[in-house]
Amino acid sequence: MTTPARPPIQIAWVTDDLDATEATLTALLGVRKWVRMPGIHFGPETCTYRGEPADFVADIALSYVGDMQLELIAPVSGSSIYDEFLREHGPGLHHICVEATDADDFASMLDDAAARGVEVVSQGVMPGGMRFAYVSAPEAGVPFVEIAVIPAEIRAVFDYIKQEQRQ
Repeated sequence: MTTPARPPIQIAWVTDDLDATEATLTALLGVRKWVRMPGIHFGPETCTYRGEPADFVADIALSYVGDMQLELIAPVSGSSIYDEFLREHGPGLHHICVEATDADDFASMLDDAAARGVEVVSQGVMPGGMRFAYVSAPEAGVPFVEIAVIPAEIRAVFDYIKQEQRQ
């Protein structure tokens, strides 16, 4: 069976300095405006990290270049895929995101990843209901790919942020 095309919808960086990363990407990519979401809590009742309940906080900034979403993530507290990345690699490009059409597609994508020996490193549900999973195959040069199911409420926020770029 051939895997359907799944073009990336997002490019994400992990940083310990949102201001510096925003300024650099604004200069390099022509971003007009960043929308910050401080103190996003990922709780142990909805998230896992390396198979264990996760409890962490991150500051997030979002923008768009054309239809491509740019995400900046600055870990604030707790153990997560983001602070692990900063400790091991320093600030940098962290993942691309692909969208699953629904919960069944999400499950199918995770099953496909597992069948190929790709590890699910972290998964959960963000505040607002967006379901996500990070898969990783570093030996194949794939640090992280995020798979996400984006509910209508979150999509509306993303559409607003995209419109802000056009003003």
